Parts: sequence; structure tokens; C-alpha cells
Amino acid sequence: MASNGKTQRGGFGVGMVVGLLVGLVLALGVALYVTKAPIPFLDKVPQRTAEQDAAEIEKNKHWDPNSPLHGKNPAKPGSGLARTDGSPSPAAATQDAVASAVANAAAGVAAASSAPARAASAAAAHASAAATAASASAKPGADAFVYFVQVGAYVSTDDAEQQRAKLAMGGLKARITEREQSGRLMYRVRLGPFETREDAERMRDQTTASGYGEAALVRVPR
Repeated sequence: MASNGKTQRGGFGVGMVVGLLVGLVLALGVALYVTKAPIPFLDKVPQRTAEQDAAEIEKNKHWDPNSPLHGKNPAKPGSGLARTDGSPSPAAATQDAVASAVANAAAGVAAASSAPARAASAAAAHASAAATAASASAKPGADAFVYFVQVGAYVSTDDAEQQRAKLAMGGLKARITEREQSGRLMYRVRLGPFETREDAERMRDQTTASGYGEAALVRVPR
């Protein structure tokens, strides 16, 4: 009975070892199959060669995203207004020449149009000076003063405004001027100015006769 138990234990151990070996062999076979079998969806895509990559890179060097906007005659590379050595192309030189010619023509037209204007302005100034000289010669004794008729001088602005209002009701336009006199500020009500002494005297007599008070004649240098 003892030998039979030993035999069973030995057979069980051998079976386990054999089972482990078989499992390792199966696992190794599955691993080899997975690594060598083609991967779904990935291996179906054709692989690009180095020549194809180089051709694609060369093609993308001159790719222009705006080429559909150029129409049937797209601009060729290097046909711009500047050359690779930094000098202007013939097209750029032609455009500069045209622009310079247009600018020169415009300057000539402006100069030609401004010349008559300057001549007319000089003639007008000369005529004005001549007219002034003629007027001065026609009136050798021209008065050097202008004249005012002062209808009152007041310490209070209210009094001055009342006098001006009375004159306005009589159809006479007066104005109030300020001046310091003997340390006090005086508000003067005046009519004028008048170009001649005769006109000022007539206005003085009129205001006095109308009852606006004693009026005085004041002359001021021009």
C-alpha cells in the first residue's frame, strides 16, 4: 500500500511537469504567430519609399496656397519686382520710371497753374496799393481821429445800463466802456464811432436836444 501511494505521487508530479512544458510550448507558438502574422488595417496600407518622401518634399517647396486665385496664367516663381541678387527687375524699373514721369508732369502742371495765380495776386496787391495812395493824395487833410459822443459816465453799472436802454428806445445804439478814473472804475455810455467831427457834433446836438443829458464829444486816435 505504501509503494502504491508513492507511485501515485510520482505520477502526479511528472504530469504537472509535462503539463507545464506543454503550456510553455503552446505559449511560445502563439507568441511567434502573433509577431509574424500581419496586423489588421495597418499592413494593408502600402508603405512609402524614401524616393516618394523626397519627391513629396520637393513638390511642397514650391506649393502656393493662392494658386487657385491666379486664374489661367499664374505668376511664375521669380517673376516679381525684385531679383534674387537684390537688384530691381525690368518690370520694377519700368514702374519706377512711369511713376517718376507722372510725378514730374504733375509738378509741372502745378507750377504752370500757380504762376498765373501768383501774377494775379501781385497785380491785385499793386492795384490796392495804388488805390490807397490815390485816396491819400485825394484827401491830404484826412482826419487822424475817430469821434464818439459820450452821453454819460457812471460809477454803477446799473445806471449805465439804464442810460443805454433809454438811448435804445430812442433808436440810438450805444455801448458801455470801462475806465479807471481817480481810483474809481467808471462806466461810460458812448455813441459811435464817427468818421468825421461834423457827424459827431450833429449826434451830440441831437442827444442833448432829446433830453438824454449833457453829451460830450470825445476823439480817439485811429
